[in-house]
Amino acid sequence: MGTLCVLAASVLWGTTGTAATFAPGVGPLAIGAVAMGLGGLLQALTAWAHIARERRALRAGGGTVALGALAVAVYPLAFYTSMRLAGVAVGTVVSLGTAPLASALIERVLDGGSLTRRWKAGAALGVLGTVLLCAAETMGAGSAARGGSAAETVLGVCLGLVAATTYALYSWAAHRLITRGISSRAAMGTVFGLGGLLLLPVLLATGAPLLASWTNAAVGTYMALIPMFTGYALFGWGLTHVRPSTATTLTLLEPAVAAVLAVLIVGEHLPGVGWLGVGLVGACLTVLTWRGNAGA
Repeated sequence: MGTLCVLAASVLWGTTGTAATFAPGVGPLAIGAVAMGLGGLLQALTAWAHIARERRALRAGGGTVALGALAVAVYPLAFYTSMRLAGVAVGTVVSLGTAPLASALIERVLDGGSLTRRWKAGAALGVLGTVLLCAAETMGAGSAARGGSAAETVLGVCLGLVAATTYALYSWAAHRLITRGISSRAAMGTVFGLGGLLLLPVLLATGAPLLASWTNAAVGTYMALIPMFTGYALFGWGLTHVRPSTATTLTLLEPAVAAVLAVLIVGEHLPGVGWLGVGLVGACLTVLTWRGNAGA
């Protein structure tokens, strides 16, 4: 069940880059702030009873909560700017494709955890697949079609690495709170609610274009309610059953979904090597979920 929750969340997250293209007049900071900011506040609101009941345990883990909230605030700003600069496929692939490595490093350093051969094999396939996806987009016509420069693409890739690190950090923080006996709703509601509060000033400063048209408002509403609120609720439930390194590896499904949607809906070009990358991501998920042993 934990594996299915994480995979369902990944499919929802894979739609965000394509959805953002329907509001081209809205900057990436505003998109990120409305998606994670409002989505995080909704998480806190719906989990308020759990948060109030477990407030003492949450205070005891205040450092972990603060680290997770800061990572939540930084992640969407880096992620959506990365997609705007480098393209939907590359931005998503770099941000999510390198997250399992960042997550594994965090677990090793902060928890002293070990990595199984199953995880290593799955991660190797997944990372190779994401590298091929990124290379396919770079070699293809995606950058030229956007009119972006090489410098913008490089900056987008760098911001994607920032997004990957912060994504791994808040996943680790939420999982650490959950393993200390805090319910997933209280942990996710607190971390994402505080992250949402940190994003409110960014939303107030950049969010005016969201009200400029019904389309822009619809995109913002969709991003907050479906990929962020619903997706992260599913992800929180998944973290109660699988380790962060496994969860972030399972979410390699997201860049594959994003790449396919970018081709089918946005019109970005994906050469054959890119589709090979999608296949390798599928192989990665097969390795990790075979016989239901997602926690290996």
